[in-house]
Amino acid sequence: MDKQQILNIDFSELLAEFPFAADFFESQGMKIPQTSVKEFVKNLTDTELEDMGIDPSEFIHNFVTFIEAVGSMTEKTASIEKLTITGGINKKGEAENFELEINSGEIICIVGPTGSGKSRLLADIEWMAMGDTPTKRYIKINGKDPEKSWRFSPEHKPVAQLSQNMNFVMDLTAREFVRIHAESRFVQDIDNKVELIIEKANELAGEKFDGDTPVTSLSGGQSRALMIADTAFLSKSPIVLIDEIENAGIDRKKALQLLVGEEKIVLMSTHDPILALMGDKRLVIKNGGVAKIIATTDKERENLQELQELDKRLLDLRNRVRMGDMLETI
Repeated sequence: MDKQQILNIDFSELLAEFPFAADFFESQGMKIPQTSVKEFVKNLTDTELEDMGIDPSEFIHNFVTFIEAVGSMTEKTASIEKLTITGGINKKGEAENFELEINSGEIICIVGPTGSGKSRLLADIEWMAMGDTPTKRYIKINGKDPEKSWRFSPEHKPVAQLSQNMNFVMDLTAREFVRIHAESRFVQDIDNKVELIIEKANELAGEKFDGDTPVTSLSGGQSRALMIADTAFLSKSPIVLIDEIENAGIDRKKALQLLVGEEKIVLMSTHDPILALMGDKRLVIKNGGVAKIIATTDKERENLQELQELDKRLLDLRNRVRMGDMLETI
């Protein structure tokens, strides 16, 4: 949509394509236009223009710039369907010799001993490496070099990262925290979206919490559950990086299903065999490099079911211990 269309069509039609357009007016304490933006500005009184502290032409320019910038960012991010990793070198300077394409909805697990370089691979993806990191790896998006804004502008990065340690410092409730994020993403029907995220977070968390719980009071597992639900339903980032989810005290299977259900590209470093087998492929890291790429087999999927049954039994035992039950029979 060009500038003239943005200014001349009825505002209700503009909202249908750019739901965030209303935020431009609301942020300035102005009513939503009932006509076109051009007519709205034309009908402003001298007093209203004086209160705004801006002339009509500057107001129109700022509005069009806002629509084009936010719309362009959203469109480009939504178009990401494939991420390609081209190998570089390991700690010994030896070539990795691999190229891996990852599509939307796929889960790639990164496994290896502590200190082997799993987090370094996640960092290369987050920074959209172009041979300019210690590993010399290259990252491509949809088969092309990543845009500079994706590499160097934090607000434009198409990557969401969930780290091992999540500490909140702001004095907000869980509901207020999610609402602020929803507003910053120009989400429509914010109330229902916020409640959905709280609900889904509680499906993941081992111990339930409500929207009025201060985020500073959330446990590590509750914090991680909230951020995973938030990432799935609010984040525009099509690429999600997870650094060791297994110790978070959450339902790992549901967490991954939630993210993949939203068509995210998920890469996850893990030591957990259950998580490793839930991935489509796993990258084995040794000496700082990708030593092997393994596609999960049907036989491994069968073993996964048995591992999940064992894990469920262990979880039941943990819950019994937490509740003060005796373990004389298991």
